[in-house]
Amino acid sequence: MDKNLEMAKKIASEVERAGGRAYFVGGCVRDALLGRENKDIDIEVHRVPVETLEGILDALGERISMGASFGVLGLRHYDLDIAMPRAETATGFGHKDFAVSVDPFLGEEKAASRRDFTINTLMRDVLTGEILDFFGGRGDLARGLIRHVNDRSFGEDPLRVFRGAQFAARFGFEVAPETRALCVTMRVDALAGERVMGELEKALLKAAAPSVFFEELRAMRQLHVWFPELEPLIDLPQPPQHHPEGDVWTHTMQVLDAAAKLRAQASEPLYYMLAALCHDLGKAVTTAEVNGKLHALGHEKAGIPIAKRFLRRLTGETKLIEYVLNMTELHMQPNMRAAAGAGDKSFMRLFDASVDPDDLLLLAKADHLGRVGPESDCVQMERDYEKTEKKLRDELMLYRERMAAPHVMGRDLVEAGIQPGPQMGEGLAYAHKLRLAGLGKDEQLHQTLGFLRGNRTSRSEN
Repeated sequence: MDKNLEMAKKIASEVERAGGRAYFVGGCVRDALLGRENKDIDIEVHRVPVETLEGILDALGERISMGASFGVLGLRHYDLDIAMPRAETATGFGHKDFAVSVDPFLGEEKAASRRDFTINTLMRDVLTGEILDFFGGRGDLARGLIRHVNDRSFGEDPLRVFRGAQFAARFGFEVAPETRALCVTMRVDALAGERVMGELEKALLKAAAPSVFFEELRAMRQLHVWFPELEPLIDLPQPPQHHPEGDVWTHTMQVLDAAAKLRAQASEPLYYMLAALCHDLGKAVTTAEVNGKLHALGHEKAGIPIAKRFLRRLTGETKLIEYVLNMTELHMQPNMRAAAGAGDKSFMRLFDASVDPDDLLLLAKADHLGRVGPESDCVQMERDYEKTEKKLRDELMLYRERMAAPHVMGRDLVEAGIQPGPQMGEGLAYAHKLRLAGLGKDEQLHQTLGFLRGNRTSRSEN
């Protein structure tokens, strides 16, 4: 037996001896019924005083406090969240101002009523396996329905708007009409960006179709505060001969879902998925009709400041932002260069400019596959791309080979009499171009020294 489950049973047995009951609660019960893996084990202990529970944990191991103000405890070396029933009352806006009171004798039904959705109210007795279902959670699981528990308490926590959308995306469920209607009325502007980012991350990394997250927010009319850059893509037209799927919003959602099928191959799955989301934001400011034809000329570069604004609202992670902006700028280049029959030199420069050439090719593939119109043959689209993908992978392999080969370094220039400083920087940059061109190290050094001597002579003559 898993050591965490074994410890959970030991805790439950001691709680029972003290006159209480211990239940698995929340996601671990929901996911078990869905046949999904969930390594997060949450236990709720009822009808024993806090001091009694602390004594039980002290006798079983090293007790740790994982959220003292919320009554959440744990044991060192075990992945268990052990809590007591608590009531929460909002005292302000956002997901941060709550008055919390721990009450071991609150009762199972009342404790479950504070949860967000019926599918998360299910409780399973740790010892007997009996499931307590006060709000029809099992029925909603069977129907594939995200339905809120309580109008008043649900509305006190605006983060639940985004939780509902990400649950719909992760599980492929529908949001109940009454829950969606309630979400329309809720203010989400006081939320912290990192909390919204947390829900977005779950949708992007755990959902087979992350587009559902954004489609639900659109239906809830909740894009405008945290994702306003996406709204101009709705009904923004594209040339039908290249985009049979329709507007830029539809294309972006299809690219997002195509990227989800490839994300396990990405070196940075979250970064990659955000790049897929942001790649065409620039079309909102560049789409125009020229000589009777629609164009979005330069949308890659135009999208950079838009994507930066979008990301900074959600995160301060510099590496993530730099990755997405780089991918946004370069996303069209692999397929365009392949279609134009570009040579090795062109691809070497492209890959050298990319923060992650492998992920760039994954994004290019997702961009190609995100063009599914009513008469599109998805299988044929994949087959049609095979030749392009092989060309791109072959070029990337060549790039990797050239980057792995011996090349001119600073110490080589020092040994040749070049002192550290601006001249050495110029020499290394020139040598790198020769490296990209496939020249061997000796030839790189020979030509670089000639280049530097020529520059030195030119400066002295001037």
